[in-house]
Amino acid sequence: MPADFLPTIVVPLGLFVAAFCAGLAGFAFNLIAAGILLHFVSPQVLAPVLVLGNLVVQSISLPTVLRSVRWRPLLGPILAGVLGLPIGILILRVADPRQVGIIVGVLLAGYGGYALARMALRIKPRPVAANHWIDKIVGFLSGILGGIGGFSGALPAMWVDLQGLTKEEARARLQPFVTTMQVITAACLALGGFVTRETGWTLLTGLPALMLGTWLGLKAYRIIPAQGFRLVLVGLLFLSGISLLL
Repeated sequence: MPADFLPTIVVPLGLFVAAFCAGLAGFAFNLIAAGILLHFVSPQVLAPVLVLGNLVVQSISLPTVLRSVRWRPLLGPILAGVLGLPIGILILRVADPRQVGIIVGVLLAGYGGYALARMALRIKPRPVAANHWIDKIVGFLSGILGGIGGFSGALPAMWVDLQGLTKEEARARLQPFVTTMQVITAACLALGGFVTRETGWTLLTGLPALMLGTWLGLKAYRIIPAQGFRLVLVGLLFLSGISLLL
């Protein structure tokens, strides 16, 4: 493989696919990108690239849902997530992120497969009632996952699906949380010395792909029906889990 194959082909392609999925569903950028790029880029290099790349994606797509955002219910999960972030960054520094990725992959693939099976069998799920304590627990665990690899959107996506939220409500919950956590995670990774010149170059080579993928994903989101959005949501959870296991 030529030395310049990775930055010119693999990274932009992986970032494009992840940005399209995030533009469509409001989350899953880090999960999809990690599933593709962890085979080619070390976790320590990839983690800040994913976080910063996700910020680019969210800065483009977040304005589309700002009018629907209710910030008060998000404060608890965000504060809990901030508490979990240092734990995740510590794990990134001292543990094997691949093992964590396998655990997350099993969780996502299991839930996504279960939800897809129910949809295929036309078994309508009974929505779970909102719970502020579960919101905070999900936020805390998402902070840990965000520190490890920027995977802060996985558990909130599962939680909004369990609650049976509409596609507008789901995005209004997911995107502000994910964006806020990514901003804090990026600052923590920079202070921890993970953001390097290699990070900047890798991100720069993929910037056009990030912007194009996000734009196309937003176009798709505007025309997809509500049931189609749930299919995308749980389908991305399942594919994200599988990609982390490969």
